[in-house]
Amino acid sequence: MEWHITDAQSLAIIDREIGESQLAPAEYEIARRVIYTTADFEYQFLLKFSDKALQAGAAALAARSTIIVDVPMVQVGILPHLQKTFVNPIYCSSETITRPQKEKTQTAWGMQTLARRYPEAIFIIGQSQTALTSLVDLIEQEEIKPALVVGVPAGFIGADEAKKRLQNASVPNISIDGRKGSSVVAVAIFTD
Repeated sequence: MEWHITDAQSLAIIDREIGESQLAPAEYEIARRVIYTTADFEYQFLLKFSDKALQAGAAALAARSTIIVDVPMVQVGILPHLQKTFVNPIYCSSETITRPQKEKTQTAWGMQTLARRYPEAIFIIGQSQTALTSLVDLIEQEEIKPALVVGVPAGFIGADEAKKRLQNASVPNISIDGRKGSSVVAVAIFTD
């Protein structure tokens, strides 16, 4: 991202309004970026980081682990960052060719297919609650062990439950409590 003086001023406003934070410095930088992107200060309290999530994610990026996203918006949002850093391969579950499926959405079915193909990948889910649910099912069944899961889809039906299940999973993860979230939030978390 190319920074301008107004960006620095905006970040200074965020710092001033937050004041003292209970987040670790690296977590604070992510929360700050999400707040900057959304103008929603509630994210400082909603963001949840599992133990060693940031360390595991950084190590997986440096190892050029595959990245799986749920929708093209997330893929397009993180691609410039990846091209400037480690050039990790990236695949989108909603664009994955799969056999027709009636019980799951195309994105959930694509997520399940890619997760089985790349069980130790980094997963970033910003829009599809059904993709997150499918991914958490595979984690709970111990079929996959992701390097990191960023699960922040917004939603009214099952999204908060899927995020809670992710928080309780035995894999490094970053999520959000409650209904809020979006692809924009997922990109902000990943590109910080």
